Amino acid sequence: MKITKPRLALICGILCISIFPILIKLRLTPGLISAFYRMAIAVSLLLPYVLLTKNFKLPNTKFVILAALCGVLFGSDVAVWNIAIQESSATQASLLTNLSPLWVGIGSFLFLKSKPATNFWIGTVVALFGMITLVGFSFFINLSFDSAFLLAVLSGILYSIYLLVSKNVLSEVDVLSFMTISLLASSIYLGILCYFLNEPFTGFSNTGWFVLVLQAVICQLCAWLSISYATQHMRATRVSLSLLSQAVLTSILAWLFLDEMITLQMIIGGIILLFGIRITFYDKTITLKNLFSKN
Repeated sequence: MKITKPRLALICGILCISIFPILIKLRLTPGLISAFYRMAIAVSLLLPYVLLTKNFKLPNTKFVILAALCGVLFGSDVAVWNIAIQESSATQASLLTNLSPLWVGIGSFLFLKSKPATNFWIGTVVALFGMITLVGFSFFINLSFDSAFLLAVLSGILYSIYLLVSKNVLSEVDVLSFMTISLLASSIYLGILCYFLNEPFTGFSNTGWFVLVLQAVICQLCAWLSISYATQHMRATRVSLSLLSQAVLTSILAWLFLDEMITLQMIIGGIILLFGIRITFYDKTITLKNLFSKN
C-alpha cells in the first residue's frame, strides 16, 4: 500500500491523539473544563499564526456557519467523551465512541455522493470484532447501561456527524481557515457552557496546566490539522475507521506509562483491528487472492 501525503498525515494525526486517553485518565481537571481549555489554548496559538502569515481566508457565509457548526459538534464530542471516561471507564467510553465508523458509513450512504464500498463494510465488521477482542469479551458482561453508556454512544454519533460535515466544508475551505473558525466557535461554545455550569476555570496544579497545554498542542493542533488534511483528500469512511487504530497505540502507551498489562488476547485483537482497517484501503473488490497479497 503506497503511503501518500494524506495517509501519512492521517498516521501522524492518529499518533498524536493516541495519548489523549492517557492524559484524561490522570483526572487532573474536570472533563468539561478540560475540553474548553483544549480548544481555547489551541485557537490562541493558531489565530495569531494564520493572521500574521495571512493564511486565513474568510469563506462565504454558508461555509463559515458550517465550519462553526463543526466546532460546536467537535467541542460537544470531546466534552461528552471526557465526562463518559470519568464517570465509567476509559475502556467502555472508548469502545462505544469507536462505533463512529458505523454511523459515518450510514451517514455517507444516505447523504454523500461518494457511497461506502463493499470493502468498507467488510473492514468495519472485522475492525469492530478486533476492537471487541482487544477489550475482552468478558467486558460486555459487566457493561452498564447508564448515563455514562448513553454519553459514550452520543460521543460516537457527534464524532461521526462532525466528520461528515467537515468533509463537506473542507471541499471548499482550506485546512487552516477551517480549523481557525472551528476552534473559535468551539471555544466560545464550551466557555459559555462551563460558565453557566459553574465549572472551575482556575485552581489547577502546575501538572494540570501542563497537561491542558499538551492536549491543546499535541491532541488538538497537531492531531487535527493532520486529520483535517487527510479528511480533505480521503474518504470520510476510511478516515473514521482508521482512527480506530488509536486504541492499539493507546494500549501500548498505557503499558509503557501507566503499567497497564497487555495480554495475548489484546495483541490478537489489535492485529484483527488493524487488518480490518487495511481491508478498507483496497480499491478492488475483496477476494482471497488480493486480500493477502502485497500491493
